[in-house]
Amino acid sequence: MWYAFICEDVENSLSKRKKVRADHLKRVEVLKNQGRILIAGPNPKIDSEDPGIAGFSGSLIVAEFENIEEAEIWIKDDPYNLHGVFKSVKTKPFKLTFP
Repeated sequence: MWYAFICEDVENSLSKRKKVRADHLKRVEVLKNQGRILIAGPNPKIDSEDPGIAGFSGSLIVAEFENIEEAEIWIKDDPYNLHGVFKSVKTKPFKLTFP
């Protein structure tokens, strides 16, 4: 089943994001290579493709897991979560309707 990770960043998260971004992307890339990523990306703090120093307010990842427990374990061990980028994470089952 698909699960949505709705992640909210701590204030001024940009420097923390930059420090562990490569590790975070490497981890997400594993799921991508397994065909288990539907969509993933950050939420810019401003209405811009490149928010610059404004940074990001959070992230959205929709990925496939066997069950919600497996999904929650995966996001708990994500570098952004482990290194204090995320203030909170909601994990919700996601039913793909479109496309």
